[in-house]
Amino acid sequence: MPHGEQSVKEVMRREVPIAGPMASVGDLARLMVDHRVPGVPIIENDELVGIVTEGDLIQREADVDIPAVATLFDAILMADAGEPFEEELRHVLATTAGELMSSPVVSIRDIATLSELATLMMQQRVNPVPVVDESRRIVGLATRTGLVEMIARLELGDSAADSQSG
Repeated sequence: MPHGEQSVKEVMRREVPIAGPMASVGDLARLMVDHRVPGVPIIENDELVGIVTEGDLIQREADVDIPAVATLFDAILMADAGEPFEEELRHVLATTAGELMSSPVVSIRDIATLSELATLMMQQRVNPVPVVDESRRIVGLATRTGLVEMIARLELGDSAADSQSG
């Protein structure tokens, strides 16, 4: 049974590690490990400008399929280059948060329901989701893990979920 009446405020993490666009890839990885979050919102001039996720870091380490290159006369033709290759290359070459981040950011209001959060995560394939207030200031970070923990509490009752943690 969906628990749509619960709000994002109840599952979001309030302590959110953030970084600026000039943060290094190493700094971002360290923030994710230290804070145990799957992504770091990128803030510039108090504004949410992007997000770097575990997926971005992993994609950066992956082998890029360089498209086949054919030389025809003096022109170089790239076979099947296009958008995915450009995106892969951007990840591989990135050295800062600003180069690696996804932008614009898929975010959610703090007053949204858990059903809305779950739907957003599934449809947009995003994790984590920055949570913003009415002024679009970041107030939290919603993660799949936080959502699953809330579902466990709601489905099992608080005492059963509490006995599992530790």
